[in-house]
Amino acid sequence: MYKDNIEHTTSIKTAEGYHVPVLLDESIDGLNLKPGGIYVDVTFGGGGHSREILSRLAHDAHLYSFDQDADAEQNIGEPDDRFTFVRSNFRYLKNWMRYYGVEHIDGLLADLGVSSHHFDDAERGFSFRFDAPLDMRMNKRAGQTAADIVNTYDETKLADVFYIYGEMKNSRRIAAAVAKARQAKEIKTTSDFLAAVEPLFRKEREKKEMAKLFQALRIEVNHEMDALKEMLASATELLTPGGRLSVITYHSLEDRIVKNYMKAGNAEGKVDQDFFGRTNTPFKTVGKLIIPTDEEQERNPRSRSAKLRIAEKK
Repeated sequence: MYKDNIEHTTSIKTAEGYHVPVLLDESIDGLNLKPGGIYVDVTFGGGGHSREILSRLAHDAHLYSFDQDADAEQNIGEPDDRFTFVRSNFRYLKNWMRYYGVEHIDGLLADLGVSSHHFDDAERGFSFRFDAPLDMRMNKRAGQTAADIVNTYDETKLADVFYIYGEMKNSRRIAAAVAKARQAKEIKTTSDFLAAVEPLFRKEREKKEMAKLFQALRIEVNHEMDALKEMLASATELLTPGGRLSVITYHSLEDRIVKNYMKAGNAEGKVDQDFFGRTNTPFKTVGKLIIPTDEEQERNPRSRSAKLRIAEKK
């Protein structure tokens, strides 16, 4: 890893068009910030959450913000000694903290939603609203694309992706339709993919089902569930006693993993008990589940499925 290629020490400029920060005050309040603490925002995106965190920190504090998407770097402004941008997947959180000599952090924020920028950038292939190359990579520099997956996975493996990550009950039929379509010609674009699967959906359910299908492909392309588990394991180890986790999720798969970590310290939610039956967990939950207000949902429709969970390291 080369510091001069990947890390920038800067302040943050406004980038509301990139991604409107969801549950901004609630998620930052949940960190219970210490003015001189060390914090991590593992989902920099448009910089909204990072900017708010910095506004509440003293001169001797530090914020490390992660994003693997090179486009996010456009949202970085003038130098600020309190801020370090790390262009990397957050699954490598522990490695990077070791690289910077950080043994413990006082809080970590994660907004696990896909940035509006990704859905609205036709060329990225994240949305079925545009005809574009079927890509879906958060990091455009590496890894297989969604097109690679739909053209090379065998039918059973495709069905598993659609069922596990999209919760599609008709996953086998969808996989069979994709396998048949790719025999005629390679599936290269979002339109090619839609043409293969659209006949399987009723018109009134089409948009909802397509959204779930595209979600499933995106999760597989970016290994999102594995990355989330690795990041949470690292956060559990790095957080100092009293340090906070503030995590915003958008679908049941990731929310279940976050909930289990906050409850039991592992992705499966298996609670460890001692000889006397006392539970041994690294976290205590803080408050109840928080969802956006009606006003925020109206102002930012993409916040509608957001759930914020907060926990404190014991």
